[in-house]
Amino acid sequence: MYRNHIKRWLDLLLSLCGLIVLSPVLLVLCILVRVKLGSPIFFKQERPGKDGKIFTLCKFRTMTDKKDDRGELLPDEKRLTKFGRLLRSTSLDELPELLNILKGDMSIIGPRPLLVRYLPWYTEEEMHRHDVRPGLTGLAQVNGRNALGWEGRFAYDLEYVAHCSFIMDVKIIMMTVGKVLKRSGTLSGSEQTVEDFDVYRSKGSRGA
Repeated sequence: MYRNHIKRWLDLLLSLCGLIVLSPVLLVLCILVRVKLGSPIFFKQERPGKDGKIFTLCKFRTMTDKKDDRGELLPDEKRLTKFGRLLRSTSLDELPELLNILKGDMSIIGPRPLLVRYLPWYTEEEMHRHDVRPGLTGLAQVNGRNALGWEGRFAYDLEYVAHCSFIMDVKIIMMTVGKVLKRSGTLSGSEQTVEDFDVYRSKGSRGA
């Protein structure tokens, strides 16, 4: 009952309230991103959601479009500005995802939505992380995320899918708030600091 019905109504209520309450903050951030990083204000990218359905994730951009002499984009670490790092460390870059939650693409709590190109590299068991809507934060995010390694992160994702409940969601929200206040990077802002999953699996770790 909770997973199939109540959770979605809570997502609607919380995301709508969040957008209303945080609207002044969102407006200020839109202006700052436009001034400091240019246009577009938002970073949009396709991600797999519930049942593997592709949706467009929306967040504030944190990198410039600087290119090298050949006209190719510089590596992420060279395009990530001090302001961009601040947005990521405070998780403010994730706020536009409240729109994804309102639309039904995402949930407040769930496995983080990863890249579409990772899909062919999942094991059959790991594909079950898409049995629920992806989340703004999740069990893996409050338990170390990048320090866990890919197998550890997926283990927490699958644990959440198997045991999703109202009590678990409340605990994850409380832990998320604590980590954000400590600026320990609870959400997805530093996903780029770990080895890409397809690269990891191509080295022979599939199903390990």
